[in-house]
Amino acid sequence: MLRYIRGEIYRIIHKKSMYIFFAAVAVGYFLITYIRSGGFTAESIVDEAISLFNFLPVLAGGFLFAAIYTDDLNSKNLISLVGFGLSKTKIVIAKLILIALFSAVVFGFIPVFHCAIFRLLGWTATAGIWTTVYAVSLKFFLMTAAFSVLSGIVVYGLQRTTFAIVTYILLAFNIVSGLIATGLRTLAPSLTEHLMSGISDKIMESVVGGEPLTLPVIEYIVYIMIAAAVSALAFYKKEMEF
Repeated sequence: MLRYIRGEIYRIIHKKSMYIFFAAVAVGYFLITYIRSGGFTAESIVDEAISLFNFLPVLAGGFLFAAIYTDDLNSKNLISLVGFGLSKTKIVIAKLILIALFSAVVFGFIPVFHCAIFRLLGWTATAGIWTTVYAVSLKFFLMTAAFSVLSGIVVYGLQRTTFAIVTYILLAFNIVSGLIATGLRTLAPSLTEHLMSGISDKIMESVVGGEPLTLPVIEYIVYIMIAAAVSALAFYKKEMEF
């Protein structure tokens, strides 16, 4: 499994399309921020970070999900991996590690890029602002990883690229969670905080407020473990298509 992970890291970091995509997003964000900067204040660093990160699960997360999860479907590489003896459970775990790793790099760097733009425009982030921006980044990193693992169920259960990407986009745009939350508000309002949006909100608020992280982190880990277990089960039940 480690050899497979190393091979995937090498493959992904050598994808020219990834650098072109993220460069285009960075340039676009810089231009939009510059055009709108006339009405900004120091508080806008956090406000604009929230606006930016709302789109990142779709933009950054969508690209990473496609590169990590669906490239194997398009190239029929899953057949080769299983044929050479890599268990389906290890493949699911490897994909989870890869999406967490690459998402952590992206969501770890973007706050630096965001605050650097505001520094160029004349506003310097204080320590408190840095903490808040990184807390917001953490929230959307957690959502991106969780949505990827959930969409992995479709990847391995149906083995159809289009269905998998559509599922991820619906999750990333909060369409699925919004529909579920609407139903829960009527039937069981207290359960809405246990959706992924609620769990990630609790973690973000705990980081900003310096409160204990234990319970929301455990809840998040259980969520991921269940999604990964269902992915593995779906993978084992699905016949490989040669």
